[in-house]
Amino acid sequence: MSPLSRRAALASAVLLLAPVAHAYPDRPVRIIVPFPPGQAADLFARLLADRLSAMWPHRVLVENRAGGAGAVGLEAGKQAAPDGHTLIMGTSGTLGINPNVIARLPYDPIADFAPVSNVFLAPLVLVVHPEFPAKTVQDLVARAKADPGALNYASAGPGTAQHLTAELFATRAGIRMTHVPYRGSAPAMTDVIAGVVPIMLDSVAAALGHIRAGRVRPLAVTTATRSPLLADIPTVAETVAPDFDAAGWSGIIAPRATPEAIVTKVSADIQAALAHPETRQRMIDMGGIPAAGPPEAFGAFIRDEIAKWGEVARAANVRLDG
Repeated sequence: MSPLSRRAALASAVLLLAPVAHAYPDRPVRIIVPFPPGQAADLFARLLADRLSAMWPHRVLVENRAGGAGAVGLEAGKQAAPDGHTLIMGTSGTLGINPNVIARLPYDPIADFAPVSNVFLAPLVLVVHPEFPAKTVQDLVARAKADPGALNYASAGPGTAQHLTAELFATRAGIRMTHVPYRGSAPAMTDVIAGVVPIMLDSVAAALGHIRAGRVRPLAVTTATRSPLLADIPTVAETVAPDFDAAGWSGIIAPRATPEAIVTKVSADIQAALAHPETRQRMIDMGGIPAAGPPEAFGAFIRDEIAKWGEVARAANVRLDG
């Protein structure tokens, strides 16, 4: 095909797709969140849904489909009609980590989904029960070294960002802790608050209210720089593991066959929603970092994250099944 013919074909395709995007959405849109209510992905999905509901002629609803380290929700999204009325909140765990730790994953993060836009980055914070003896992350590391494996830590589930970041922390700090997985960060945090499990890594967004209420005590954040919401709390890099830098994230994906025009429109509208001053500030106040962008950039980011967490999983020997 000549360059002129290719340009003509592309122009025709754009004209054919334009009415599709113009009519979208023609009914309520759901965002599948693959974790229970209360986790960062859920909190920010609801914030985004509220803003998109104000921009679109129909409501945007959040549907929680938890289970299988997020695989249940992603599989449900993969099987949804590719018409833009089902979107999925993919996460660092479901898109970046799961392909490296689950052998029989019921979805392919690249082949089964169309990237739409990242939504936020979520710094993680290491928290402990208020009565836990360690007052600093250095104290925690010293206690763990004195009795390897004796300290238990909770996570949102096997293969989640909280789990693998904790494994990376343990490896870099030269310690061994025992993993206690839960079905989501909210029930895990509940047990940390109750003193059932003394330690947890969770997003600043999900943990902030508990920190401010004194229900848990923060020791360190996982990003290279301190969180503006926890300015007095040092980073892991400052304390026990130089150059340590890890964060969770979540972004919107759609079933792979979703029309390109709809993907482009949704991405542009997400970027506009997160640029809205009130929504942007609310996200920052909740502990997230707005990170919207075009589909191509989000797709490249997902591929980079798969490679990054693959190295971590192999180094920590994390595998969920044979």
